[in-house]
Amino acid sequence: MIRFDRVSKRYPPGVDALSDVSFEVAEREMVLVSGHSGAGKSTLLKLIAGIETSTGGAVLVGGQNVSGLSRPALPYLRRRIGMVFQDQKLLFDRNAFENVMLPLSITGFPRREAAQRVRAALDKVGLSSREKARPVMLSGGEQQRLAIARAVVGRPNLLLADEPTAHLDADTAADVARIFMEFNDVGVTVLIATYAGDLFPGARCLQLEHGRLLS
Repeated sequence: MIRFDRVSKRYPPGVDALSDVSFEVAEREMVLVSGHSGAGKSTLLKLIAGIETSTGGAVLVGGQNVSGLSRPALPYLRRRIGMVFQDQKLLFDRNAFENVMLPLSITGFPRREAAQRVRAALDKVGLSSREKARPVMLSGGEQQRLAIARAVVGRPNLLLADEPTAHLDADTAADVARIFMEFNDVGVTVLIATYAGDLFPGARCLQLEHGRLLS
């Protein structure tokens, strides 16, 4: 599913975010990426999603070299990937239903089927009764669950998440972690950058330190 082959990423003016990183993630696997702030976790996820490009090595997703894809080809890759960003990137002038609908609207999904998918995604994360609520009316945990619903509404086979349980209380963090494990249970490959590895029992863990893979 995912393969990093001696991947490096350097930002101006010569800051190495990742150095010679190699690993593989199998289809249907759940893998955690841990490390201190600035270790390169977020950069790693962005390389997989095609948001950033590597400065060395190859990033392969489903056999495709992401760094070698043309700009027009990237949207087709991203349709297979759901991503939960650290800052959620919710639209606060739209309600929960509209936030989850957005990626389907962008890709021109038929309205009726899109609405069914949106309601199914909201139900999966326990927000069926909050579809008309705007993000400002939701708790931190509900906002995170809304971000997950938006990430999975396109039914991706790969789900990426950047610190999805950060700044949540223990019970809410456990609920959010459970949602990711449930998606993995039905065959979605899940890769999570997190400090809270204990919330994901059974997941394999990769350790980054100063941009280098330790395990």
